[in-house]
Amino acid sequence: MPSAVAAARTILTRLHEVMASRMNAQAKLNIVVEVIGEALDSEVCSIYLLREGMLELFATRGLAQEAVHVTRMAIGEGLVGTIAGHVETLNLAEATAHPDFMYRPETGEEKFHSFAGVPIVRRERSVGVLCVQHVEPRRYEEVEIEALQTVAMVLSELIANADLVDEDEGVGLNPAHTGTELLRGLALVKGLGSGAAVFHQPRVTIEHTVAEDTEAERQRVYLAFDKMRDQIERMAAQAEFGVGGEHEEVLETYKMFAYDEGWSRRINEAIDSGLTAEAAIERVQQRTRMRMRQIDDPLLADRMHDLEDLSNRLLRTVSGQLGTAASKGLRQDSILIARNLGPAELLEYDRRRLKGVILEEGSLTAHVVIVARAMGVPVLGRVRGLRGMVREGDQLLLDADAGTATVRPTTALVEAFETRFAKNRERQAIYAALREVEPRTKDGTRITVMMNAGLRDDVAMLNLTGADGIGLYRTEFQFLVSATLPARERQTRLYREVLEAAGNRPVVFRTVDIGGDKVLPYLRHDDGDGEENPAMGWRALRVALEREGLLKVQARALLEASAGNTLNVMFPMVPEPWEFDGAKAVFEHQLDFLRKQKRMLPEAIRYGAMLEVPALAEVLDILAPKLSFLSIGTNDLTQFLFAADRANPKLAERYDWLSPSLLRFLRRVLNGGEGYPVDVTVCGEMGGRRLEALALLAIGIRRLSITPVSVGPLKELVRQVDLGELGAAMQGWLASPPLNLRVTLAEWAAARGIDCD
Repeated sequence: MPSAVAAARTILTRLHEVMASRMNAQAKLNIVVEVIGEALDSEVCSIYLLREGMLELFATRGLAQEAVHVTRMAIGEGLVGTIAGHVETLNLAEATAHPDFMYRPETGEEKFHSFAGVPIVRRERSVGVLCVQHVEPRRYEEVEIEALQTVAMVLSELIANADLVDEDEGVGLNPAHTGTELLRGLALVKGLGSGAAVFHQPRVTIEHTVAEDTEAERQRVYLAFDKMRDQIERMAAQAEFGVGGEHEEVLETYKMFAYDEGWSRRINEAIDSGLTAEAAIERVQQRTRMRMRQIDDPLLADRMHDLEDLSNRLLRTVSGQLGTAASKGLRQDSILIARNLGPAELLEYDRRRLKGVILEEGSLTAHVVIVARAMGVPVLGRVRGLRGMVREGDQLLLDADAGTATVRPTTALVEAFETRFAKNRERQAIYAALREVEPRTKDGTRITVMMNAGLRDDVAMLNLTGADGIGLYRTEFQFLVSATLPARERQTRLYREVLEAAGNRPVVFRTVDIGGDKVLPYLRHDDGDGEENPAMGWRALRVALEREGLLKVQARALLEASAGNTLNVMFPMVPEPWEFDGAKAVFEHQLDFLRKQKRMLPEAIRYGAMLEVPALAEVLDILAPKLSFLSIGTNDLTQFLFAADRANPKLAERYDWLSPSLLRFLRRVLNGGEGYPVDVTVCGEMGGRRLEALALLAIGIRRLSITPVSVGPLKELVRQVDLGELGAAMQGWLASPPLNLRVTLAEWAAARGIDCD
């Protein structure tokens, strides 16, 4: 037997001639089985194609010709059905010994013992099976199997061009690919959405498999490898600024595979057999996928997923198809599928048609999640193996409230989902009606309900929700979606536009909070070292005070933009009073400069701090006289208080916001600010959840800043509450905590008809 390369090349040369001829498709297939049979010295060679949901014998050498277009079997039925159903190769010395063997007397195959078959794959879906048989019992050599797999790729092109199968009927990577699938993940942004599956980085469709010039194809692969390796190196270099953890491991794996000589050698061998660069990459990747399905070790399976991702990258590079689905535009309501996304990538999509996002990775703290929340787009994260379960164009029902997504739903499921959607819209209409209504409790207490923002478009939600103002404007969003450090003029223009849009309602600008999970590729540490614990590392005000030029530019921009208005500026992650003093001094210095330049100045400046680091609670008596307002950032505060990284899936939902320890801490913060004219606001995810908001009201919080979509539900909640009764109940619970405060509070609310869902 010659080498796999030589055998495949001999076959491909002859197949190329067959494909170029003017014969009809059936005549071509009849010749193809003869060509393969002769080249592999095989007594039987047969081609089965998927038609009308059944695998039909289309052409054969060695079996009874009367069986052609007569022998048909279902997916999963017999050896041929098993190959198509599982998209896997079979190599058997004795076919009858296999548990899935099924005897078909019309074929006359009883005299043949050995059997080998490979799937014919088109666009990741099995559209047929190519198989060979011999009289004597023997396992086929690896070179024969590889030659068959290479030929199967070329056949897929012939079959597609001749329209012999309906590609929509193809069998996918998962045996249950055509049925309804339920995906589970971590709810990153809650909400409902339905639409067609769209891959952020679509797979490349290979149209030409047989190479005209082998050396030219090899050079294309070499150039693609060089380009891809450069991309990986740049990604790794950019990640030096405070990334660490899982992302860094992925990059190291990427680098390992990108420089793997075995991988590139196998691609070269596939080119030598006569395949185009694209077909060679796909040919090697098909073998990898088959191996993936045999791996039980989750770590190895993850590494194989990394290789799959890298192969897709190489395929896009060699074909020149580097654009994302955003560049093509969304043509219908869509659910976006991606491994991960950056905030700038998400913003490229038409938000009118983007109904949801499903990520293989993702964490609660990722800034893309904050952007998605601001856009009102539900996000489901940590869903593994998406490409194996979802096809481009599949209908998806995304229920991020429950942390699930339904693939290819039944009519009944769609109807039930639409009913939920309708009820959701009804509730939204109720919330919209509260836009002009003041949020007052039953006992007449006015609660200030503000909203968080970070994008220019978010400001429009002020009028739509009837919020009292913007309690947290995340200025770092402008930095995150920019390829370079935003110039002062650009910053000034944005801040002025935000103030003008807000009118007479206050806007609290938080100075840039970068570092940790918010990485800027153009701003790194001088030492270039990564951080083991970036959330607790060099970030927020620490970075701003070190890179004083960064804070000076932002201070100047905020002061100039606020000319004639009141500037509310807040410093993030303040652990000690002297750090607040340092940041305030930068603003005062810029104010003096503008005053000397005879420039218009803000009417007043109100300085505030964010309490995210528990240490600040111990020195509030020192800091409070210097503050106009204090904002409690419950997201970071919770992870620091519990020493629990919320990006860690094992800890993401372990520590409850309704923990007595957290509520006691917040109450102590409120008590620490008594006697000072300081507005205390909670701005974070906690305040946007109705049951958690109820607890905050119970301990004395009267100002909340939350996501725009939460404003209506919170207004509705406030109007149902008697603060006196609620406060007394909470005082008792915190003095003697129940086993589960969440359950206790929910039962208390339900007994009084307060809806906290």
